[in-house]
Amino acid sequence: MSEYAKARELGEQAREQEWTRPSFAKQLFLGDLRLDLVHPVPSVPDEAAKRGEEFVRAVRRYLDAHVDPARIERDGVIPDEVVKGLAGLGAFGITIGEEYGGLGLPYLYYCRALMLVGSYCPALATLLSAHQSIGVPQPLKLFGSEEQKREFLPRCARGEISAFLLTEPDVGSDPARLSTTAVRDGEAYVLDGVKLWTTNGVVADLLVVMARTGKKISAFVVEGDSPGITVRRRNAFMGLRGIENGVTEFSQVRVPAKNLIGREGEGLKIALTTLNTGRLSLPASCAGHAKWAVKIAREWANARVQWGRKVGEHEAVATKIAFIAATAYALEAVSDLTARLADGEGSDIRIEAALAKLYATEMSYQALDELVQIRGGRGYETAESLAARGERGVPAEQMLRDTRINRIFEGSSEIMRLLITREAVDAHLTAAGELINPDSSRQERAQALKRAGRFYARWLPSLVTGAGHLPTAFSEFGPLATHLRFVERTSRKLARSTFYGMSRWQGRLEHKQAFLGRIVDIGAELFAMTAACVKAAEDEGDLGRRPLELADTFCRQARRRVDTLFDRLWDNSDDHDVRLARYVLDGRYSFLEEGILDPSIEGPWIGRPEGGENVRRKIR
Repeated sequence: MSEYAKARELGEQAREQEWTRPSFAKQLFLGDLRLDLVHPVPSVPDEAAKRGEEFVRAVRRYLDAHVDPARIERDGVIPDEVVKGLAGLGAFGITIGEEYGGLGLPYLYYCRALMLVGSYCPALATLLSAHQSIGVPQPLKLFGSEEQKREFLPRCARGEISAFLLTEPDVGSDPARLSTTAVRDGEAYVLDGVKLWTTNGVVADLLVVMARTGKKISAFVVEGDSPGITVRRRNAFMGLRGIENGVTEFSQVRVPAKNLIGREGEGLKIALTTLNTGRLSLPASCAGHAKWAVKIAREWANARVQWGRKVGEHEAVATKIAFIAATAYALEAVSDLTARLADGEGSDIRIEAALAKLYATEMSYQALDELVQIRGGRGYETAESLAARGERGVPAEQMLRDTRINRIFEGSSEIMRLLITREAVDAHLTAAGELINPDSSRQERAQALKRAGRFYARWLPSLVTGAGHLPTAFSEFGPLATHLRFVERTSRKLARSTFYGMSRWQGRLEHKQAFLGRIVDIGAELFAMTAACVKAAEDEGDLGRRPLELADTFCRQARRRVDTLFDRLWDNSDDHDVRLARYVLDGRYSFLEEGILDPSIEGPWIGRPEGGENVRRKIR
C-alpha cells in the first residue's frame, strides 16, 4: 500500500464523527473562502476568559520565581519540585473538566499557557503538552467511559504524569506494522512489545498504549509501575535535553479489560482523533518561540553597532527582523484561531489543526534560524558560555535546537502534508472517483473525468472557468481587504490546480508527493493570511494600526511565497530528482562517498535494547 493510500485509509478512521460546523480550511482547498466560519472569531465566555487570564498570569509568576531554564538545559532534567509546583497550579489539568478535578479551561488558554512556557523552557512545555494533548486526558475525554474518567482524570489533574506510546523501533508513521500485542486472558489483556521515544515515559504514572488485538489496533490505559514494564533507557537528543523520553518494554504485562479505551480495534481512530486537538500544543509553543525571537532580535539589533549604524538599520538585517516579527504575529494568529475553533461545539478542525502544526513548526524554525544569523557568532555560542565571559546569556542556539524536533513531533511535516492532502481534497477525490484509481481502466477514467467536470461546473461554475465569480466585500478589513481578495482568488486557483493535477496524472497522482505537498503549502499560507487578517481586525480596537501593519507585511511576504509555490507546481525538477535519488540508492554515485570517514558508532540501523536496569523513576 502506498503512503498516500495509507493516509487515505487512516483518514477514514477519524471521519466518522458528524460535524455541525464545516471546516473553513477544507472549503478553502475547494476554492470557497467561507470567511463567515472564522470571522467574527468564536468568542470565549467572559467567566472562562477571566479564569484563563488569571491562570496564565499565575503560570508566568511561577516560571519567573521558581524555574531556571538554564539549569534544566545544563542538568538535562526538570527538577521534581518544578513539576510539583506546576501541578499545584493545576497546569496538568488545564482542559480536564472541573467535575474531574481539572481547571476546565478553554483550549485558547491551554494554548496561551503553552505559548508562555514554550518561550521560556521548551522542555517544560513538552512535558505539559505530552501529558495533556496526547497522554491519558485527551483520549479519555473523547472516548473513555464514565468509570474510566472518574478513575484516571482526577489523578492526571493532580499531577500524575501520563505518556502516549505508539512508536516502535521499526514502526514510525506506519502504525499498520505495529508489533506490540495485547492478548485477552479472562478479565485482562496481556501486553508484550517494545515502545520507542516515549515522551514522559521515564517518569509516567499512567500510559496510553497502542497494541495489536488480532488484526486491528486497540488503546489501553496502563499503570506505569505495572509488573513487567521496564524502561530500558532514557534517550538523549540534540535539543529538549530536559524531557524524560525513553524506551519502554512490555513483558507479559497484565492490564484489566476495563482499561480498554473504546472498543477493540478503535485504537487508530482514537489516536488520530486525539491528535486533531492534541496537535494544537505545538503551534502554541512555536508562536512562543517566534515571539521570543522578536524580543531578542529587537534588543540586539538596537544594541549592536557596525559601520556607524545599528545593525537593525542595515537592510540585510532589517529584512530578517521584518520576517521574524511578521511571522510571529501570524503564528500567534494561527494558534489563537485554531484553538478558538476547537472550543466551538461541533467544529471540524482536523485540517486546521494539521495545517497549524505544519505551518507553525516550519516557520518558527526559520524565524529562529534567522535570529541566530542576526546574532552572528553570539547566536552560535551557548548561553552558558556567553554568560561566563560577561555577556548576556541568550540561548538562541538552544532554542534553535529545541524547536527542530517540532517538524517531526506528532507527525513529520511530510506525513502532515499527506494527511492534509487526503482530508483537504476529499471532495475533489470524491468527484474524481475512478480517475485517480490506479486499477481503473482507460474507459473508466474517461467517464470519471466527465463526471468530475460536471461536478465542478454544478458546484462552483467559476472554479473551472475562473470567471463569473462575484467577489466578497471585505471593506471592514480596511487595508487588509486586498489580501483577503487575494486569498479568495487564489483559493479558486488552488482548486483548479488540484483538479488539473488529477486529470493530468490520474492514478499516478498519489505518487506526486512533491506536487501535493506544494498544494498543501499554498493552502497553509492562505490559512495563515486569513488568520492574521482576522486577528488584526480584532486587535485594531485596542492596539490601533500596529496589528494591521504586522498583518499587512506578513501577507505581502506570504503572497511572494505562494507565487513561488504555484510556479513550482509545473516548473520543477521533481522527475529528475526522483530518478537521481533512485540512482543514489542503487549505488551509482558511490564515488561521492570516497575521501571521507564516517564517525558513526557501529550497530544495526534498527535495533532493540537488550538487558540493562530499569531506569524508570518516580517524581518525588
